Amino acid sequence: MTPLDALLTRYSVGPKHLVEPGPSDAQLALMAQAALRAPDHAELVPYRFKLVRGAAKQGMADLFAHAARAAGKDEAGAALDAERALRPPLTVAVVARIDLGHPQVPAHEQWAAVGGAIANFLSAAHALGFAGKMLSGAKVRQPAIAAAFCAPGETLVGWIALGTPARQPAGPARKPEAGQVLIDWHPPCNT
Repeated sequence: MTPLDALLTRYSVGPKHLVEPGPSDAQLALMAQAALRAPDHAELVPYRFKLVRGAAKQGMADLFAHAARAAGKDEAGAALDAERALRPPLTVAVVARIDLGHPQVPAHEQWAAVGGAIANFLSAAHALGFAGKMLSGAKVRQPAIAAAFCAPGETLVGWIALGTPARQPAGPARKPEAGQVLIDWHPPCNT
């Protein structure tokens, strides 16, 4: 697969379609290296990737189930949320460290760096034969879950579910053609 093929054929695969094996430590290091190549003004690296595997998966499942109950879900809903934490071979929590007072790099540029890192991480996973999906939702804002993953001043962005795809995507592409996002800009007319 060429680098451009990796970018043009990457797709999201949800946790229920991910199976073992997950990436090795060496493959994860390559994914992190790819993330570190994303544009990043002043090289702040305003993100961290926290690996959830082994016994830690059960700890995350317990957090998810507790949060589900606190949100008013019944036991079936809590069990479903717990299963979502256990299903992927590997889950990677994405944590942002945005310096709101940075004298040179405004917050929106730091957030762009976080997004670029996530995209590169997922593209590298795809190039290595894995699949994944970025997940977020209300759980990232749940105080106990956020506190479990974040130090003060950090924001839980979400989780990347990773593993080997059990199936290839089917159905039509849902993204627009390139012409719908490429727009010629013209300067405003002076009157």
